[in-house]
Amino acid sequence: MLDIFGVMKILKQRYPFLMVDRITEYDDTHVTGYKNVTINEPFFEGHFPGDPTMPGVMILESMGQVASVLLGLKMGEEHKDKIAFLAGIDKARFRKPVRPGDKLVTKAELTKTRSTSAKVKTVAYVDDEIAAEAEFMCIIGDTLNKEAAS
Repeated sequence: MLDIFGVMKILKQRYPFLMVDRITEYDDTHVTGYKNVTINEPFFEGHFPGDPTMPGVMILESMGQVASVLLGLKMGEEHKDKIAFLAGIDKARFRKPVRPGDKLVTKAELTKTRSTSAKVKTVAYVDDEIAAEAEFMCIIGDTLNKEAAS
C-alpha cells in the first residue's frame, strides 16, 4: 500500500533511523508494515560482534514508527504539520531475537484516540512467530519545522 517513498511522506525519520520499509495493509484502526533487517544496519557493528542481534530499543523504534504511520494516515494530509511524539511504552515484551536477514513485520492497532493523544497496540513478528509486543502512548503535537512537513 505504501512503499518507502510513501512512508517518508508520513514519517520525519531518515536514514539511519528510518525503521519502516513498506506498509502492506491499512484501514482506520489497523496497519501492517515491515522492516527488512540487514547486516548493514549500523547497530550490528557493536551489538554483538560475531552474534548480530537487533537491539530491543531498535525493535521498539521500528514498531513505534509503524504505529506513527497509522496515526499519520488517520490524521490525513490536512494534518501534515503534526507529529506523534512518544509519551510512553507499556507491556513491552521481547519473545524472539531479531537477526540480519529477518523481515520484522509489525501489526499496529489503534485502541484509543483523543484530539491530542492516542494509544496503539503493536505486535512484531518474524516468520509468523511473535518477536516483540508493546503498547505505545503518543501525544499529537506541532512539528517545529513546518516547512519540513511539506
